[in-house]
Amino acid sequence: IPIVNKLQDIFAQLGSQSTIELPQVAVVGSQSSGKSSVLEALVGRDFLPRGSEICTRRPLVLQLLQTKRKPDGTEEEYGEFLHLPGKRFFDFSEIRREIQAETEREAGGNKGVSDKQIRLKIFSPNVLDITLVDLPGITKVPVGDQPSDIEARIRTMIMSYIRTPSCLILAVTPANSDLANSDALQIAGNADPDGHRTIGIITKVPYTLT
Repeated sequence: IPIVNKLQDIFAQLGSQSTIELPQVAVVGSQSSGKSSVLEALVGRDFLPRGSEICTRRPLVLQLLQTKRKPDGTEEEYGEFLHLPGKRFFDFSEIRREIQAETEREAGGNKGVSDKQIRLKIFSPNVLDITLVDLPGITKVPVGDQPSDIEARIRTMIMSYIRTPSCLILAVTPANSDLANSDALQIAGNADPDGHRTIGIITKVPYTLT
């Protein structure tokens, strides 16, 4: 897996489309559905941008790489961005700030969306070797610098990832919405009609209990 991850990084740097289909997990859903929280739960660390005005606006390809603990039993966790080779981030709050800064560099500061990936590796003894993808949430009403066909563009972007047979789809739907009208389940069904690669996840359950 590390070798294939390296090849994928090279393809990304060259701007070429990789034909290597490494198993990965894509998190999909509508905007503010709780996708990023699901991804953080899988990683076991808080590192994604927070706030009502902040959302995923570029695909975040997250490669988790399992490392060994030190001989004294202590563990070391850090992140590395493809666009900052050689720089290690031991403070996960700095990873959050870098994701936000890199998002604004490519997509602008007024809610624009880009299909250009941010690639991040996290090295930790507490993870499994796997690739996770946090994709922009489906939105129906354009705001800021978003084009009038923003929903169609985001759906096309999501489909480019989840239609791959080796991709496991985590379809995230908040508990306070109607499952019958779930954008996540609908687009997952388009890519995986039999549902063999799809796992439905309900978020924000406490909201329905108050």
